[in-house]
Amino acid sequence: MNDWPEGWSGGNRGNEYGRGSANAQPESARVMRQVRRGPQAPPYGAGVPPQPTYTGGQGYDEGQNGYGQGGYDNNGYDGYNTGQVYGGGGPGGPEGPDGGRGPRRAPNWRRRIKWTAITVVTVLVATTIGTYFWADSKLNRDVDLSKVIDRPAGGDGTNYLIVGSDSREGLTAAEKKKLHTGSAAGKRTDSMMILHVGDNGDTLISLPRDSNVTIPSYVGSTSGKTYPNTGRQTKLNAAYAEDGPTLLVRTVEYNMGLHIDHYVEIGFNGFADIVDAVGGVTIDIDKGFKDSYSGANFKAGKQTLNGEEALAFVRTRHAFAASDLQRTKNQQKFLSALAHQVATPGTLLNPFKLYPTLGAGLDSLSVDKDMSLWDLASMFWAMKGVSGGDGTSMNMPISGSTGGNLLWDKAKVKTLVNELNNDQKVTVSGN
Repeated sequence: MNDWPEGWSGGNRGNEYGRGSANAQPESARVMRQVRRGPQAPPYGAGVPPQPTYTGGQGYDEGQNGYGQGGYDNNGYDGYNTGQVYGGGGPGGPEGPDGGRGPRRAPNWRRRIKWTAITVVTVLVATTIGTYFWADSKLNRDVDLSKVIDRPAGGDGTNYLIVGSDSREGLTAAEKKKLHTGSAAGKRTDSMMILHVGDNGDTLISLPRDSNVTIPSYVGSTSGKTYPNTGRQTKLNAAYAEDGPTLLVRTVEYNMGLHIDHYVEIGFNGFADIVDAVGGVTIDIDKGFKDSYSGANFKAGKQTLNGEEALAFVRTRHAFAASDLQRTKNQQKFLSALAHQVATPGTLLNPFKLYPTLGAGLDSLSVDKDMSLWDLASMFWAMKGVSGGDGTSMNMPISGSTGGNLLWDKAKVKTLVNELNNDQKVTVSGN
């Protein structure tokens, strides 16, 4: 007989509690099928029949006792203090036969290492590509070597003309005073070097600014006018002052017979900025010297120079008897120390040093239109190698002087150029 009255409204429903029942006692809790209850003493005292428990029937069916097949069983109500929480596992379940969690699956380290490696490589490649395009966009390619006329044939290897100019462009009055640059208008070359990069050793040759040269015929870089060769002789740095980089390249090629492939120039401020960005450069000075013109005041011994001090060191010439030759030696010595400082892991692997150094260098460089970053990197590593003893570092061979200008030794220069053009090991010695 059904426990429920025939109707859903009105009337006394017997001992049932709720839904309008007249019974003062609540009916047993309905338990979801995931919750299993064990038998327990009647909760409401003697005389009260055990209450049915819902075991997960298949729906409400008025024709059966409770909800569908299985409806309520007679296991009783245990007060919710012994049941298993939803999802509990039984024998063979996910938590094992004792109800505890089974052993965790061991991590797949091979898979983790693989994806970590892929991620690291991807980041490195993306960073490298981004850095390349960033650096490439900062190069000032404003020197057009196509305007140089009557050029000698190129030889084996690559020849760079590297120039340090005394340009004061962009410097404030305070910066000019601090760097001891003076206030002269225009630009001149304070240092000039030829770097030959080849398969049989690299060679760095300093060209004294006071070298006696002939100004050849040339086409003006801005006017486009052709200026004939009048046999005029002057100091090498006067060529740059007269018509800039293209006339300087034309003059070097004409007087040496050596083809120049690339041109690189850096000014006062850029040079000082690079030294400061790298954190200073340590150098061992053989003999102390002073020079009020450049601001130099150095004692002998190992010391770290900042940008201002470094500029004074490479510009000083009035403190030496052989002024220009000693200065070129100091320039080579300092560039060696600078290249080694930039190439240390402390700079290359530290983005807080590397990017400021790259930025300072690239912002201050003027190069020819065909110069790529790979060419620039090749030049830098060759300079580092030469300065470290992996190549030849020398001054231009000098045979004497005239009117204060230094005369090149023509026989030695001819042999030197021939060895460079054929990418042979240099046998000529300089001053």
